[in-house]
Amino acid sequence: MSVSIDISGLTPERISVVPSPLGELGMALHALAEPAHHPGLQGWTTAVSARLDPGLADRLCEADFLWRATFSDVFAPFAGIPGRTTLPGATLADELDLLDKLTDRQFVDAAMEFTCQTTYEAREANPLDDPDTRRRALELAATRGQPQVEFTRRLLDDPPAVRAWFRRLVEDCDEAFFADVWARVQPQLAADARHKTELLRRKGLAEALAAVSSVVTLDEPAGLITVDKLTEGRTATEDGGLVLVPTSLGWPHLLVLHRYGWQPAFTYPVASPGLATPPTVEQLTRRMAALAHPVRMRLCRHLARGAYTTSELVDAHGMTAPEISRHLTVLKKAGLITARRRGRYVQHQLDLTAVARLGSDFIEGVLR
Repeated sequence: MSVSIDISGLTPERISVVPSPLGELGMALHALAEPAHHPGLQGWTTAVSARLDPGLADRLCEADFLWRATFSDVFAPFAGIPGRTTLPGATLADELDLLDKLTDRQFVDAAMEFTCQTTYEAREANPLDDPDTRRRALELAATRGQPQVEFTRRLLDDPPAVRAWFRRLVEDCDEAFFADVWARVQPQLAADARHKTELLRRKGLAEALAAVSSVVTLDEPAGLITVDKLTEGRTATEDGGLVLVPTSLGWPHLLVLHRYGWQPAFTYPVASPGLATPPTVEQLTRRMAALAHPVRMRLCRHLARGAYTTSELVDAHGMTAPEISRHLTVLKKAGLITARRRGRYVQHQLDLTAVARLGSDFIEGVLR
């Protein structure tokens, strides 16, 4: 599974690396709504939540489906401007002005991503004037809860009023906490944008994308960018551009905007010390499959405590050497164990760094 971008004919001058204040605000709101996704921001999310005005907090709860489970494209209005070459604004006010330039249909489509629409990459009937599409939108919203139904009905009945309400919400967030956040992170984002731009100029798009994330690859002969994600999608730059948007608050999320008719864009987390290279979807699948077998779980329990040879594991588990070897091979191919030679013997041990990235519950289980 992956998201791909056809960049055939894309010239270097149409590739831009630009921070987005509105996009960063979207990431900040997501972190506040889902702090478990961002343990490194726990101190900040706790402090902001504690001092948030109750009225603003209630309004954020009213609309949090725009940034909790999905990242609504209302936070990337530059991509929807006709011509598909517009860049993010330098200030939050600039980006809100870009948001005002979107049509009501564009705003409604982007704001209704929480309905899990299946036609993100294709044009569909307009829910503003098509009764069947409107009814379907309300049915999908109902599966998400009453607040989403009420929001969807308001949005479909009076888009300008909801747009004005959303703009005011963003402005109040800026006054309450985001202006301070942007002042702190903007220099880092600008520096990262300069670095990626220099990579583009000196070494080309492949090197720049590799610096964005190891899960983003470029097939230059085919003119195709592929992003390894647990979703499928496809888009093309055509005669428009490609925008890379760095975020300081977004790790571990790597977003790919591939909405029909909009400019393709990446939102990627800037590098931070200590962040490991993310596994591919294939690696993750292989690891989960390897741990699904009870014998391999028991082997992991042994190998979490120290290094053991195959013969020691045979004695401990009452199995034959070939059986143990087969299970060790599966764990090794999944990248969960390491092997080192000590004289005549090969010792195996669980790679706790790799396993820790699968979750603390597993670590606690094997060390219990």
